[in-house]
Amino acid sequence: MCGICCSVSFSVEHFSKDLKEDLLYNLSRRGPSSSKQLLKSSVSYQCVFSGHVLHLRGVLTAQPVEGEREDVFLWNGEVFSGIKVEAEENDTQIMFNYLSSCKNESDILSLFSKVQGPWSFMYYQASSHHLWFGRDFFGRRSLLWHFSNLDKSFCLSSVGPQIPGEASQWQEVPASGIFRTDLKSASISKSVVLKLYPWQSVSGENVIKECVNSLIQVSADLPTFVSVVANEAGLHLKDPVVPLNRTLRQAPLEMPRGTIISVPPTRETLQMFLTDRHMKEVVQQFLEVLSLAVQRRVSCLPRDTNLTPSAALEMGARRANVAVLFSGGVDSMVLAALADLHIPLDEPIDLLNVAFATKEKTVLAGFNQKRKNQKSRYETPSKESSGDDATGGGDGGVDRRFGVPDRVTGRAGLKELQAANPSRIWNFVEINVSLEELQELRRARIRHLVQPLDTVLDDSIGCAVWFAARGAGWLVAHGDTGSYRSSAKVVLSGIGADEQLAGYSRHRVRFQTHGMEGLIKEIEMELGRISSRNLGRDDRVIGDHGKEARFPFLDENVVSFLNSLPVWEKADLTLPRGIGEKLILRLAAVELGLTTSALLPKRAMQFGSRIAKMEKNHEKASDKCERLKSFP
Repeated sequence: MCGICCSVSFSVEHFSKDLKEDLLYNLSRRGPSSSKQLLKSSVSYQCVFSGHVLHLRGVLTAQPVEGEREDVFLWNGEVFSGIKVEAEENDTQIMFNYLSSCKNESDILSLFSKVQGPWSFMYYQASSHHLWFGRDFFGRRSLLWHFSNLDKSFCLSSVGPQIPGEASQWQEVPASGIFRTDLKSASISKSVVLKLYPWQSVSGENVIKECVNSLIQVSADLPTFVSVVANEAGLHLKDPVVPLNRTLRQAPLEMPRGTIISVPPTRETLQMFLTDRHMKEVVQQFLEVLSLAVQRRVSCLPRDTNLTPSAALEMGARRANVAVLFSGGVDSMVLAALADLHIPLDEPIDLLNVAFATKEKTVLAGFNQKRKNQKSRYETPSKESSGDDATGGGDGGVDRRFGVPDRVTGRAGLKELQAANPSRIWNFVEINVSLEELQELRRARIRHLVQPLDTVLDDSIGCAVWFAARGAGWLVAHGDTGSYRSSAKVVLSGIGADEQLAGYSRHRVRFQTHGMEGLIKEIEMELGRISSRNLGRDDRVIGDHGKEARFPFLDENVVSFLNSLPVWEKADLTLPRGIGEKLILRLAAVELGLTTSALLPKRAMQFGSRIAKMEKNHEKASDKCERLKSFP
């Protein structure tokens, strides 16, 4: 994961060798392993490239990468499949090698059509003065652009600046395809023409319509000196996933014989579905493809391989390399259980569980002052660490302000995982956030990362994910409570499960009002807008800690498998909550040996963590959020 940036100027009086200090600082937080800047000047334009690398794979490769022909490449991505990258190789260098061998536009598009994994990139071809850039199909990596009317310049960056008022001028680069612009022509005409190479649509007859819609959408918020046009050759990227199965069920679902849907539902209810041979086979196939997606995301990481066996047995001797955003719900439980299959057994897994202080009167039941002050074997948080001493957790002393629903289900989920694999060290990290800390760090850091998104929902989710990913909190182990900060550089997120498997309440409403056809359209819309609604924001927020967000449910093979299924094999909303939504995932959880968590109804993060109750209780999620605004 990296922070990448390219600043382009067309007027000599505005040429600068450096980026603004606050933008460089935000980029460097994303890539603490290496920072490098490169200047490329022509007679009529100048490019400043800046790369900041978080080293996770192969040999550390500083960015920007420059070739013999003075081409420049910046890559913020992971190649999980599609093109071959050996375990000891670095995908940045492999991608640049492939790009350098491309002879034309078609070769470049063919390359990016093959890559499976999250990415955003910038590629400068010196000989042709062309600058290519874009994001992957789902927009799993952030990329922003900013166009200045003053000097007709523009900037591309993983993250925006912190200067009040300026951050709001940046917008997300749409995940509509790949863009190319001719910098030499732009410098002469004083206008920037962005040529779009869109993702190919489902059928040939829709390509033109989809391309026109993309152009209209992309052009809407751009200044007059910038235009977006279709590439002259009509070239496209190939969709990385199969189309959504739109088959409508002709006959009502036949329940397995003897099935009685109890309220509340039981694990036995789910097990009855698995007596159907076809359903069991589908669930097994889903588990296989999802398990492989998790494996690809937790492997090939720098690990402590030189510790002695005795040292490895000591508590805390091995660092966790992988963490899970963990609520104890079925999404995060399945990810944790699958990660357990693929991570070395002597390596801990961090379960990051965030809670925001509720307004009830604080009662510390039997909290042990001696335990609070004792030296623990864990790292002591810095001043910006979550919570004061009074927020320390543990079964022996619970601050009731943080007894939020996700904390309760998280602790229950921890017990399930411990029972499933008692040999694993499961680090359940209780991250407690007070109102004062939320307000201070939202103002200092989070609001700049959430922008250009600006709703109450963006505020709630952005803040919750930022604190969770930071991983600074309390760890309870062997009866001791210690302050702890997660060292994991990879953070697994369950995003994509609800969108594909009808997990939200709006899916049930749509099904009740418009039937199966309406539900299919809702699922299609959810996946279509996930790049602009969620993923850029989450990448910026998690990346701010020098960590990389990984989304197994959005693996191309997982999405293709789920898209190939008729909707009723993924979710059946004629069944009650806790069974019908995300049915296939609940059945997968049962197959993995999970118990209570397989039946938990969907609870949105902003409600489970109680951040939605901390400040203004009567806001709508879609309202513009005043707290995110930057004031001069």
